[in-house]
Amino acid sequence: MRSVGIKVLKNKLSEYVRLAEAGETVLITDRDRVVAELSPPRQERRALLDDPALAKMVQKGILTPALRPFSGPPPRGKPVITLRGLLALLDEDRTGRGIGP
Repeated sequence: MRSVGIKVLKNKLSEYVRLAEAGETVLITDRDRVVAELSPPRQERRALLDDPALAKMVQKGILTPALRPFSGPPPRGKPVITLRGLLALLDEDRTGRGIGP
């Protein structure tokens, strides 16, 4: 792992980007204090950015890559209320406010 000051990074940005592309993480320092990291994209982000259409949407700010890979919908639990019960509550609320039949 390398570290580089902001001033040197500014002057040699292409070189450090190539290092990150090759898999190395570069620590960016300001007055000998680490303020950021330049590293290769995580595998799940790389797959997203390899698709030209998705990469263009990310570039335009339309799409933001997920921080974690999708692991499927959340587990289903027991329903809180049935559809029939929900509709009955809605009818009761509407009737109480003078709306509906």
